[in-house]
Amino acid sequence: MAKHFLALLLFAGLAQAEEIANPLIDYAAFQSGVERVGAVREAHRVTEFEFMLMASDPSTVILDARSREKFELLHVKGAKNLSLPDMTEDDLAKVIPSKSTRILIYCNNNFLNEPKAFPSKNFSASLNVYTMNVLFAYGYTNVFELGPLIDIRSTRIPFERASRAVQPQAVQNR
Repeated sequence: MAKHFLALLLFAGLAQAEEIANPLIDYAAFQSGVERVGAVREAHRVTEFEFMLMASDPSTVILDARSREKFELLHVKGAKNLSLPDMTEDDLAKVIPSKSTRILIYCNNNFLNEPKAFPSKNFSASLNVYTMNVLFAYGYTNVFELGPLIDIRSTRIPFERASRAVQPQAVQNR
């Protein structure tokens, strides 16, 4: 009797899985994309110096995928904000001129000592990882990720608030 009940539950579960099919969600494609990005990600991680050098090129887009609220508190000077949950093909095209444009990304887990604007996340939930995967999924492959964990009080990367620029020393003295 227990075997028949278990078989019935298994059959019901398979039938339910077929009933909830969604052609706009493809986990296998997601996994494939993660593997593809994983193969190139390490070569696309940059140092603080390399990040600043690349950011000085006016054709480079610095993309901040954090929430609008965190972005307005503090962000890398010149960054454009497009929150990860809001990334669509159309929205990306409005912010990034072409799929070959060099894009720099950073996230909460790149900066220490600014917990309101850059609250640390679990290392496996780092926004950079998701952002890079999403950008690659949309065909943007010239993406470089700020690699190190940097103390915001001593970084040479310039920051600004929604209304004004902030130098690292000013951040330290807040």
